[in-house]
Amino acid sequence: MNVVVLIGRILFSLNFIFASLGHWSRESFDWATSLGVPMASILVPVGGIIAFLGGLSILLGYKARIGGWLIALYTLGVTVTMIGFVPPDVPEHMGNMIQGWILMKNLALLGGALVITYFGSGPLSIDNKHHVKRGRK
Repeated sequence: MNVVVLIGRILFSLNFIFASLGHWSRESFDWATSLGVPMASILVPVGGIIAFLGGLSILLGYKARIGGWLIALYTLGVTVTMIGFVPPDVPEHMGNMIQGWILMKNLALLGGALVITYFGSGPLSIDNKHHVKRGRK
């Protein structure tokens, strides 16, 4: 069953690693600016770095509790600054449904990050190998 935790960690972390790659384009800065994100040219790449480092930490199981906090910070920041955006060509009732779905998805991701901050990375991880070597399992 140890592999189940590893698979969950991989699937969870890839979301943030891949999302971080989109934080380096002019379009990302312009989109965030249009949503009213202050200092978008700074905050968007910083968010990308936080998402990448947190995701990589969780993926490898190295300092995963810190990685979980980074992902929680990233998810909370994205949720607060980006929620409420609906493309102008989407009907209002569909926009409300989309926003509800995005909010619930982000809350679920935040919940997953908080679980990792509490429990750590699990048995198949760099953190666990370090503890086993030192006899602290």
